[in-house]
Amino acid sequence: MKQAIVEFFTAAGLAALCGSAQAETLRDAWQMALASDATIAAAAEDVAAGYAQLRAARAQRWPTLSAGANYMQFDHAPALELSTPQFSFTSPPIFDNDETLSTNLQLSMPIFTGGRINNSIRQANAQHRAVQASSEQYRQDRLQTVATAFFNVRLTQQQLEAASANVEQLRSHVRDVGIMVQREVVARNDLLAARVALADAEQKQLQADNQSQLAWAEYNRLVGMDTERRVDLVEQPGFEVATDDEPLEKLLESVADQRPAIVALGAQTEALGAAARATAALQLPQLSLVAAYSHLETTVLDRQDFRTIGVGLNWAIFDSGQTRQRAAALRRTAAASRLRLDDQVSAAKLEVRRAWLARDEARGRVKVSTEAVAEAEENLRIARELYGAGLATNTQVLEAVALRIGAIGNRDRALFDSDLARINLARAAGRLQ
Repeated sequence: MKQAIVEFFTAAGLAALCGSAQAETLRDAWQMALASDATIAAAAEDVAAGYAQLRAARAQRWPTLSAGANYMQFDHAPALELSTPQFSFTSPPIFDNDETLSTNLQLSMPIFTGGRINNSIRQANAQHRAVQASSEQYRQDRLQTVATAFFNVRLTQQQLEAASANVEQLRSHVRDVGIMVQREVVARNDLLAARVALADAEQKQLQADNQSQLAWAEYNRLVGMDTERRVDLVEQPGFEVATDDEPLEKLLESVADQRPAIVALGAQTEALGAAARATAALQLPQLSLVAAYSHLETTVLDRQDFRTIGVGLNWAIFDSGQTRQRAAALRRTAAASRLRLDDQVSAAKLEVRRAWLARDEARGRVKVSTEAVAEAEENLRIARELYGAGLATNTQVLEAVALRIGAIGNRDRALFDSDLARINLARAAGRLQ
């Protein structure tokens, strides 16, 4: 007997150690979810692409070097012919063997573009920030989804445990009533009512178990694990989110600068404005400094290598209004984007206020429901004692059992809402890290 007891506690200790080794916190869940999410990796590539576009826009300020070559074969090479009243002269063929090769090397650097390059850089910079903000928005959405699944698993586990405890309470009551019926202390209908209540509790236990299985499957899918995996989901000691100690007024003031969706739309609006100015700049002269080296194979000129330097001018004087209308379209689109931005800021502030109130409500419910559970436990204990002494009815016991399971459910739901409300407030404020 002693050996069996030793083996039992040894096995229990090992199981506890194994369970603690497999425990997961919400931070662990977030890390696994982000590591297994292909969209996060794709967003990182989008950010890198945006930075490459920005570098390309900045490179427009610097010189460009181009090289070219041209080979021509003539059916009959031309010659230089000069005729005057005094004499006439015909040169040998300008190109040997009726063919020629020309090469050139040109260096060009813009010196005036009417603001086209500067605004192109501003546009690329704003688009890069918009992509970064969109990536952050998806990341925070993902954290919120995983947190909801994490807390839902804990809630369904607590509900299953409460349902199982309720079944045990009713089974014990059924046994007690059965003994009292055999002794003819109470009527048989008390036993029938207790059995009906037990059957109902067993049905709710099955439903709670099914909900727990579904919650586990969803959570494991989000963190990239097998749906059958089971670990201990524990609350991280001292777990905090960025908005826990922030006053509401400060959150409302900073939401426009912190919430990624608003930051992204603001950057897109800025990019549209810069694109409009860059397009309008095409109506102005485009000046560039040009230096070139050329080589031309010829038999007539005194040399074959040439070096030049000058200023190039390109001015689209008339294009039927195409450039002007494209710039106007971009300005209109930017104005529409600014209006949407104002509306999003207003909606975000309302969402922050709603999340703030929901968090305060959940905190209050936790306190009240925790006290109610203790009172329901005491009420059930007293009801069973009175029933055993013949001072209470079976209905009072069953009502006490129902009150207890209801109080536990309210407490567990309040705890779930309180945990999730903190996450939702941080997400609404754009500060979920």
